[in-house]
Amino acid sequence: MSGVLYGVGVGPGDPELMTLKAARLIGAAPVVAYPVLPGAESFARTIAADVIAPGAVEIAIEVPMTTARGPAQAAYDDGAARIALALEGGQDVACLCEGDPFFYGSFMYLFARLADRFPVEVVPGVTSLTACAAVAGRPLVARNEALVVLPGPLDDDRLRARLEGAQTLAILKVGRHMGRLKRLLVAEGLADNAVYVERATLAEERRLPLLEAPEPAPYFSMILVTKGADPWL
Repeated sequence: MSGVLYGVGVGPGDPELMTLKAARLIGAAPVVAYPVLPGAESFARTIAADVIAPGAVEIAIEVPMTTARGPAQAAYDDGAARIALALEGGQDVACLCEGDPFFYGSFMYLFARLADRFPVEVVPGVTSLTACAAVAGRPLVARNEALVVLPGPLDDDRLRARLEGAQTLAILKVGRHMGRLKRLLVAEGLADNAVYVERATLAEERRLPLLEAPEPAPYFSMILVTKGADPWL
């Protein structure tokens, strides 16, 4: 029998926000896999470090940070092949994923390569979206409101079109796009209702009005925008 592949969400950064199930499965796994930038530490592994079993085999999947899809796809091909060898040998594998595996999570690329060949269980985690809302003190949606999640790299026309009809906006992958996003939200009259959150739940966490946010922003950052009156008051 093959092993089971667990796609485990380890949360947004604070190890105490890992679920009990995530900690149990990681601690019991003979093989632990995780994505990592070349030459850097894995953030997902750092979160889960205290629960990884001594002697566990670790599969570090080096994924280059580039807009070109080819290098990253090759990295996931290689990582999936290495995980498959462990699964074929009957070993369970816990694949660590920052936040939630299926919310902009790297695990989905391994899932696409392995789910038709091996048993897979996805373990949800606390997302960066809900973590940032908690840090900002901003309820996301209530009653019949709509929440829209947008990636910052979208061009202005597409971002502007998707602003319509949503009471709450979450803009992720801010990074080098921060200056342009500020200008767009100012032009749309939304800057005063926007808050910037950086490294939510970590010791370096920051919450700032949008116009005070750094340019460029670090990778782990988000903009939350609330339109109109607060319906929960």
